[in-house]
Amino acid sequence: MQTVMIVGAGKGGTAIIKILKETAVLDVRVVVDINPNAPGLKVAKENGIITDQDWRPYLTDDIDIIIEVTGNEEVFKDLRDHRSKNTVLIPGSVAFLISKLIEEKEELIFKLKNETYKHDMIFNSAGDGMIVINQQEEIILFNRSAEKMTGYKRDKAVGKHILDIIPSSKLPRVLETRRIEANQEALLSNGLKIITTRIPIIDEDGELIGACSVFKDITEVVNLAEELTNLKEIQTMLQAIIQSSDEAISVVDEEGRGILINPAYSRITGLTEEEVIGKPATADISEGESVHMRVLQTRRAVRGVPMRVGPKKKEVIVNVAPVIVDDKLKGSVGVIHDITELQNLNRELSRARQIIRTLEAKYSFEDIIGDSDEMKLAVEQAKLGAKTPATVLLRGESGTGKELFAHAIHNASDRKYNKFIRVNCAALSESLLESELFGYEEGAFSGAKRGGKRGLFEEANNGSIFLDEIGELTANTQAKLLRVLQENEIIRVGGTKPIPIKVRVIAATNVNLEKAIVSNTFREDLYYRLNRMPIQIPPLRRRKGDIPYLCERLIQKINQDYGRNVEGVTEAAMKQLMQYEWPGNVRELENILGRAIIFMNYSETFIDIQHVPELLEKKQGDTKEDMVTVMVSDQMPLSKLIENYEQKIIKKTLEQYDGNKTLTAKTLGVSVRNLYYKLEKYGIANGGMQ
Repeated sequence: MQTVMIVGAGKGGTAIIKILKETAVLDVRVVVDINPNAPGLKVAKENGIITDQDWRPYLTDDIDIIIEVTGNEEVFKDLRDHRSKNTVLIPGSVAFLISKLIEEKEELIFKLKNETYKHDMIFNSAGDGMIVINQQEEIILFNRSAEKMTGYKRDKAVGKHILDIIPSSKLPRVLETRRIEANQEALLSNGLKIITTRIPIIDEDGELIGACSVFKDITEVVNLAEELTNLKEIQTMLQAIIQSSDEAISVVDEEGRGILINPAYSRITGLTEEEVIGKPATADISEGESVHMRVLQTRRAVRGVPMRVGPKKKEVIVNVAPVIVDDKLKGSVGVIHDITELQNLNRELSRARQIIRTLEAKYSFEDIIGDSDEMKLAVEQAKLGAKTPATVLLRGESGTGKELFAHAIHNASDRKYNKFIRVNCAALSESLLESELFGYEEGAFSGAKRGGKRGLFEEANNGSIFLDEIGELTANTQAKLLRVLQENEIIRVGGTKPIPIKVRVIAATNVNLEKAIVSNTFREDLYYRLNRMPIQIPPLRRRKGDIPYLCERLIQKINQDYGRNVEGVTEAAMKQLMQYEWPGNVRELENILGRAIIFMNYSETFIDIQHVPELLEKKQGDTKEDMVTVMVSDQMPLSKLIENYEQKIIKKTLEQYDGNKTLTAKTLGVSVRNLYYKLEKYGIANGGMQ
């Protein structure tokens, strides 16, 4: 690099120093000025350049160029006379011009590099492969996408003949024909199929300077075509399903305007597409609110809503669900059920249930809910009893689930594929019960069927028979039952021939058989036969921890029976349920929950404290006998005692609901009109006595 001495550090000298330092094409060794405060001297010192007030000591062969920028002609002549023959003397104006040219050159080089970088970045970031060849058919440009598709690196491809890299390339043909070849299918040597477009490159003078190929992996296009085909197939399939469905279907957009109905919808409602499509969701409603609009507002599905639709006011049940895509509400779809069809199905289902109940057991041990120690013990004993043919005696209060245990024992035994017969011993008279249990021969009594009739024990042969309320049997029937248990045979009414049977007997009672034996109303020998495997089922008041689980299961059952969508019980209502003593056990709990659900609005999903009737907690230590004693001690007739008790219940319920007569009537299960009558009868007003 040539060395420079600058003479003159004024404004012009300062500019030249800065230009030469920035361009770095010359090495500035010395800066000289007679003025020690010249600005150029300061700049030179900052850049580590030697400064002085006299140029003579530095005028040696080491200096290649002297730039004079003092503007003094005498200084210029003096420098010219004393310089070495190898040293070039440049006037300041010429030096400044050269510096500007150098600066512009550097700027142009920078811009060129910048533009080249941008072009390379665009060229290499393109998703399509790009290859450019020159007139000699040599590759001059090869981008990253071309690398991926061909399997060749750019540094190995650039400079090579195109046919060495892609033997099947038609770019040489484009050089010959100068014609564009668009969207041509080709096969690369690695087996990859591509779609390529080949373009000749012609400069502004019309001279051919090369050719370019832009190509795309055809796999993406094929996949896209397959996706579009699949979408069309799915759309066609969905339309076919909707149109052929017997369920009436209507779809609305997010604004609640109809966008689709099927023929079943028109058949049930009597409305055509012109009357529904593009119209508000309320267009088909004769009576009731729009469930579509409720679902669009809440974004939650609604089921089992009764309403009337169409000009004929058809009674229907509606289920509507929101359509949400990527967390965005797009509309809602509704399914309409003709309630007439549902009523027919319910009647058929009821008949089927009646038949099933007489032929088989419905429940298993999984249906028995209980986490208390007493309940677990009862279940374990029942499971053990199911594995043996021994007679089982289920003992417990009314409503504790004795029949449920009987079903479960049968279903867990090796007799589960045979009949399960249920008999309520207290529901039939003695004569009828005997003929039903053991059957009768022809002519046994007036009205007997010709050929006689098989009894329930014969029907249950090889299966199980459940004798509920066994403590209500008469002495005569007890004797015959004892024979069945001892001899495994029965004799029909009016018959003499014993009939062998093999039946598993499951008996149940809610009375104290031991007391019945003492009072001679129950046979002791039959007791010992029945009591071979006793199972005591605890009352609900002794296992209140099971109430939340029982509520959950019972609500599911009631929802199915009543077509409701209740989700559970609030904490306040549950607290009240837990405080009650439940004299009616699980049956009473089911009754209270069922009554609460019946009186709930369809929009309510949780049973709250206002939905359950008043549950009076029995005082600790009180018994049924105590209550009867207190009532009877008043020496009043039964009708008066009942009226007094009814008066207290109405008064207490009114106080609980702050005098709200509608809620009081709803809780007590009477009409408002009937409640007003009773209030007037007992002189009760606003929750208190007049």
